[in-house]
Amino acid sequence: MSLLQLFVISIVQGISEWLPISSSAHVLLTAHLFGIGGEDELMVNAMAHLGTLFALFAYFWRDTGRAIAGGFELIGVGRKPGRLSANAKLALLILVATPPAVLAGLVYELSPGLEILRSAYVIAAATIIFALALWWADVKGPTHRKEEDMTVKDGILIGLAQALAFIPGVSRSGITMTAARGLGLSRIEAARFGMLCGVPVLLMAGSYACLKLATADAGEITVPLSDGLIVAGLSFVTAFASIWALMAVLNRMSFLPFVIYRLILGVAILAFIPFLSGS
Repeated sequence: MSLLQLFVISIVQGISEWLPISSSAHVLLTAHLFGIGGEDELMVNAMAHLGTLFALFAYFWRDTGRAIAGGFELIGVGRKPGRLSANAKLALLILVATPPAVLAGLVYELSPGLEILRSAYVIAAATIIFALALWWADVKGPTHRKEEDMTVKDGILIGLAQALAFIPGVSRSGITMTAARGLGLSRIEAARFGMLCGVPVLLMAGSYACLKLATADAGEITVPLSDGLIVAGLSFVTAFASIWALMAVLNRMSFLPFVIYRLILGVAILAFIPFLSGS
């Protein structure tokens, strides 16, 4: 892979990972255009996810610390009698949102026939359909609920929505934000929790990718570790900037800019399908 290819994919992954626009769709299309696949794609994705995860940890360092402390409380370390603390509740909400996405990911990984979901037609359809779902959830009425107002049921419902994220074009962050808005959370709270609840899933996906890389045969991977570190670094910088931009936008307006972008992207994909080889 050339330095230009690494640079472009890193920027694409970093910008799109936490925005409600589907990073998987963007990365798949970019890799398709560059002719990147197999273990090389796996290496780039693994390192890019590492960079974007650290970006989220850096931006939401207080919430990350709270969730970790709350996790220890859930297993009895430092827990006081009575109701769960705010930290423990945050950890519990993230935990109950995780199993549906993990199960869906396993089904996708173990079902070769589902590779059809990576087609340009599916990506375009999912990009458009779930853009409209985000628009509907965002404008259906005033919503001002916060994290402290959430229930375990809310966490489970957001987790069930997150299970759809293995379909390229849906957007993991986008579908969780859509569900959170539909459940009445404010835009800022929906975005914050939507990103936080994706951390366990991305950690497991990244760990699985690293395991596959570690067990790959010699010669299958042509991207050296130094290039992988470049991907991680660039993804970190661009992901941090995109999180900051998302929160700044939602402080001033709605999700509409992202909805419009997704609609344009979906239509553009449909228009260019004849030029995408193998579609």
